[in-house]
Amino acid sequence: MPTTTEDPMPHVVILGGGTAGTMVANTLARRVARRRGTWRITVVDQDDRHLYQPGLLFLPFGAGGEQDLVRSRRRLLRPGVDLVVAGVEAIEPAASRVRLDDGRVLGYDQLVVATGTAPRPEQTPGLQEGGRRGTVHGFYTLEDALALREALASWAGGRMVVHVAEMPVKCPVAPLELTFLADAFLADRGLRARTELTYITPLEGAFTRPVAAAHLGSMLAARGIDVVPDFVVDRVDPDAGLLVSMDEREVPFDLLVTVPVNMGSDAVARSGLGDELQHVPVDPGTLQHAEHENLFAIGDAAAIPASKAGSAAHFQAEVLVPHLLDQAAGRPLTHLYDGHASCFVESGHGRGLLIDFGYDVEPLPGRYPVPGLGPLGLLAETRANHWGKLAFRSVYWNLLLPGRRLPVPTRVTTAGRRAPAAGTPTTTHAAA
Repeated sequence: MPTTTEDPMPHVVILGGGTAGTMVANTLARRVARRRGTWRITVVDQDDRHLYQPGLLFLPFGAGGEQDLVRSRRRLLRPGVDLVVAGVEAIEPAASRVRLDDGRVLGYDQLVVATGTAPRPEQTPGLQEGGRRGTVHGFYTLEDALALREALASWAGGRMVVHVAEMPVKCPVAPLELTFLADAFLADRGLRARTELTYITPLEGAFTRPVAAAHLGSMLAARGIDVVPDFVVDRVDPDAGLLVSMDEREVPFDLLVTVPVNMGSDAVARSGLGDELQHVPVDPGTLQHAEHENLFAIGDAAAIPASKAGSAAHFQAEVLVPHLLDQAAGRPLTHLYDGHASCFVESGHGRGLLIDFGYDVEPLPGRYPVPGLGPLGLLAETRANHWGKLAFRSVYWNLLLPGRRLPVPTRVTTAGRRAPAAGTPTTTHAAA
């Protein structure tokens, strides 16, 4: 139950022990460490398996395995943070409590919804049937990524289609990365000339922002990858090997790698807190619910116009934790999240890009994290960006999840960045 005079400790309940939930729990625990015994922090998740999701991108191409990507949630949480292993039945914000699927009830003073988002292939007719037949694959779960690895190991050529059903999806650049990596994978095995590779998106271009979309679109074109934009999927015909749009356009395939509709937790829907995709609408700056001031949402669970990416969750946690402390002390919420996200984009053959943007700041060429100095190049294919992507795994386990501060600015900046001149080529190649 909420704090009473008999229970003076503020109780923060965090639903979800993924990237966002773990960062909030550990960051908050660090901030209140000197006040031990005055705060209770509880994380709720349905299992004790924390998955490093960025690593799923490389599994289909033979890199790594399950042992590299999964760790115990409990061991990732700081001492003093409790883990409750159970599913969430419903949130009752009027009573400040959460009902679990094992019958337990958790009262809270502050609630952080970090239940994420997940692919729902059942939302598109024919996707699940195609998956059972082995012609349709995903890569956003461990099982799907491993199954796709088996399919690619026996691939001899044909029509390969990478498809995004609907936005938003978690890590929106991941489908592009998979397309670039598939191109390189097939080229290395002498199969690229025997493969027709197509990228299908519901967007007008390769990305949501115009400068980055033009840049990434030119990279796809340079690799001979066809792009089909504005494609709103209606159904999959696994018998005929066809992807069919709402306006009855048809794209044939022999192998379909799809990113299904992403939806949030069913518990959010049962609680009447979600939008049509079961994400929680909150203020884009404060991450606070409009009707329930002690309820916040973060990361993929939040219905805000920001990228559903791990870096965005990190920058959100840097805002949300001070809010929890301020609210508990009766102070106003003065920190604002500006939509900041930084995403590495693997482009194949040991090179990659980096994009950095926010609500009102486009991804532009420049240097990061120090304006003008870097060492990483923005919107530039470099080996340094590729190695940055690989090094991020260590950063994730040892700095990000433990709630330690990273040497990057929380707020996005335009310092040292430049918009491409009108009419100039968008593709940039820079030395590592």
